[in-house]
Amino acid sequence: MNMDPFKHASTFVYIGNSNSNDIAIFLLSNENGQSSFVNKVEIPDVIKPGISTPICVSPDRRFMYVVSRGTPLMISSFAIQAKSGNLKYLGNTSLNQSIAYIATDKTGRYIIGASYPHHKIIVFPISQSGIVLKQKQTLDDYPNAHSVIVDKTNNHVFVSTLGNDRISQFKFNSLAGELETNNKPFIQLKGNTGPRHLIFHPNERFAYVIGEYDASIHVFDVDLTNGLLKEKQCIGTLPFSYNDCKAAADIHVTANGRFIYSSERDSSTISGFKVNSSDGTLELIEVIKTEESPRGFNIDSSSKYLFIVGQLSNQMSIYKIHELTGKLSKLASYSVGESPDWIEIVNLP
Repeated sequence: MNMDPFKHASTFVYIGNSNSNDIAIFLLSNENGQSSFVNKVEIPDVIKPGISTPICVSPDRRFMYVVSRGTPLMISSFAIQAKSGNLKYLGNTSLNQSIAYIATDKTGRYIIGASYPHHKIIVFPISQSGIVLKQKQTLDDYPNAHSVIVDKTNNHVFVSTLGNDRISQFKFNSLAGELETNNKPFIQLKGNTGPRHLIFHPNERFAYVIGEYDASIHVFDVDLTNGLLKEKQCIGTLPFSYNDCKAAADIHVTANGRFIYSSERDSSTISGFKVNSSDGTLELIEVIKTEESPRGFNIDSSSKYLFIVGQLSNQMSIYKIHELTGKLSKLASYSVGESPDWIEIVNLP
């Protein structure tokens, strides 16, 4: 019996390119990590490109949602073609805010967005046909809201706010599509952390946030019942000798939960960490040079390959993840588009 769930799945890699206003699509070979170009899909109706292209995928992998942060502000909806991995444009929804991050809830009926420049958290319903509808709820006064994660119960939501060094904690009513502050509304981090992207460990007992300003990963225990965080570790992602300004960007964990990686734009590095399986704390493995200004990266669901894009190099590099040590070995580089900043990886049957 074949026990490898990825052997007969097709894995597609989607790269959001801000300046060229498109999404590049690659097909990954799960056998050796090599990738082949599939297509490049333009984002319609964009007059002026924005500074980034946030993307998320519906839980059933049928739809992709893409934010345009230029002119006009909008979320575009695409259907993902199961056989080819191509995208079919469905339409767009105009926005009143520039949104830096989007995530769907676990039902795929709502998108929750974080508006960095407008300091808001917004909930959007999604139609049965996959189109994003007009916003249903807007929460104000969340300074430089930067990322959103929803727990596996769909009852709790966490939002990082870079402007006040907090992680806000919410209860989520999936029937009404509304957020309400949890019993403890937020976790306060040390000053000048700049909490940016926030992730769960696969077991959701632990959570991790990358500090943009302190270039550190902050580790939390997660109260699974009440949806509350408690900080337990802060670990730097750069060598002590690196004293220039810091601009940490992205963070991801392997699906097997063994390794975590983070990127830093100013030094153009990616850092790897080993996860302690008992308490979720981190131990640094290595810091390596990578694509220039690596704003976004991602890891495939087999935990074998890491994809990273350089916003200034206009390239994507693929690394093999050593299954025992977590060290990265570069396999290949590809030109992908102008100012790439976001990667989503989707397994299709």
